Amino acid sequence: MTATYTKMIAATTEWLARHSIDALRISVGLVFLGFGFLKFFPGVSPAEELAVGTLEQLTFGVVSGGVALAVVAVTECFIGLTLVTGKFLKSGLLVMAGALVGFMSPLVLFFTDMFPGGPPTLEAQYILKDVVLVTAAMVIAARALGARLVPARERTASDVKLAA
Repeated sequence: MTATYTKMIAATTEWLARHSIDALRISVGLVFLGFGFLKFFPGVSPAEELAVGTLEQLTFGVVSGGVALAVVAVTECFIGLTLVTGKFLKSGLLVMAGALVGFMSPLVLFFTDMFPGGPPTLEAQYILKDVVLVTAAMVIAARALGARLVPARERTASDVKLAA
């Protein structure tokens, strides 16, 4: 490798280590804000029926209809705002952990509706993409709890021992 190429790779690696997790946090936050915002307008969100049905099942019918939709909307927007702004991030991540369990639960609660006779429905695919949100949340939480992304050339001997 040439010296110029090596310097470019090092600079790119540094930039990614410094900014990629914040970019992930903000982009996931925008996804939550977008989906949550739609739920404030009945009939607009394509996931409205599924969200309401899921919350009704999870609360044994205590929370239903428009109240269920409002709870989901407020929850998603709160998560989104904490991720986008970085304010109250640990609280937002805690709420997100609980919400992600709820988001994935239709795969158990409504399995036969999600996989009628084999391949997943569009709703099931919508839920399955939440696996990406779960893993993104894990990375964001690791950073919020003190983990660092450090380029390999900046690692110290103690960092290498910890990684082993």
